[in-house]
Amino acid sequence: MNKLIIFLSFALLATTLGAQDIQLPAPDKKGGRTLMQALSERKSTREFQEKELPNNVLANLLWAANGFNREDKRTAPTANNRQELELYVVLKSGIYLYKAKENNLKLVKKGDYRKSAGTQAFVADAPVNILFVSDSEKASSKNYAYTDCGFVAQNIYLFCASEGLGAVVRGSYNKKELEELLQLPANKEVLLSQTVGYPK
Repeated sequence: MNKLIIFLSFALLATTLGAQDIQLPAPDKKGGRTLMQALSERKSTREFQEKELPNNVLANLLWAANGFNREDKRTAPTANNRQELELYVVLKSGIYLYKAKENNLKLVKKGDYRKSAGTQAFVADAPVNILFVSDSEKASSKNYAYTDCGFVAQNIYLFCASEGLGAVVRGSYNKKELEELLQLPANKEVLLSQTVGYPK
């Protein structure tokens, strides 16, 4: 009986340590193609390799999307500077909340939930799915929150074009399932999603 208890304790510890918060490296703000090159190469991609993005690429992607480029301002504007958007990142290892100030990914749920991030078949195999969540208590209005999603999504598109990655914005997902999965309070909702990865 004692051996079983010891074994179960170690198994629980191993499971707990399997997926954790991810401290991202500092973003490299000097690389990439010129803006005009990125604009000319921007496109939507719906076929992705299963190859995962290295942490340095993930750090650059998320900083470009909605990181802080000044003390209290971000790379994407928001109406009245409300900064109501949160980015949840769905990876093979789990679902994470991007904490821009701390430059890390906070583990929300361990496990591979990529298939829950959208209804298209490619979503389950793509390495990164980003969920745009709006806080209605912060947003100027829902219309502005949707507009702000557009700014972040375009930042992601341009970063991906600059780095040779593929991306596509998606509105096809089960909103109720995702909000339950993320355990969002009533004032928060998923407004948009975007898939990122290496194109086939």
